[in-house]
Amino acid sequence: MVDSLSRVSPADCLKLCHRAVDGLCGREPPCWKDYSATWSLEEWLDLLSSLSAFFRLAVGNNSSDEEVMAGLSGMSGGGHAEALLSVLRARREEIRRALLDRTNSISSATLQDFDWQLKLALSSDKISSLHTPLLALSLDVRENSGLRSVTMEMNRDELNTLIGSLEAANKVVLQLK
Repeated sequence: MVDSLSRVSPADCLKLCHRAVDGLCGREPPCWKDYSATWSLEEWLDLLSSLSAFFRLAVGNNSSDEEVMAGLSGMSGGGHAEALLSVLRARREEIRRALLDRTNSISSATLQDFDWQLKLALSSDKISSLHTPLLALSLDVRENSGLRSVTMEMNRDELNTLIGSLEAANKVVLQLK
């Protein structure tokens, strides 16, 4: 994150951080096309992930300004660390509410329905030798008063990981009863 943010001016860094917090709070996040001349898509996704983690961690740990600045000590001069701290100060409570809302909505979400399909991925250059089955899983999740559809496509390894996670979650739920 440190090297990436130094590619823009402190003023642009401030705008980007506010937009990243908007995305964290459920509003419109920053758009890569506005920054595609500065970062590749992979760099952009890493940067947004890092910014989101930074704000969540700083708010979740209730970090003081000094702790935040110590954590950003590797950031080169030019005001980028100050821009991050400025956004954090200005929007700390908003981020805290968004994180609490997200936690509450996750805990109150219930699975309403599911559907699955099995697909076969084909490669254009090795069409005869590549046979990778993919599972398309659609979940209807009720959150508060609305119904949200979540669709995932996964290979066998990802499916096994999901099944293992669901079994572990089921064990925890059974222990809580």
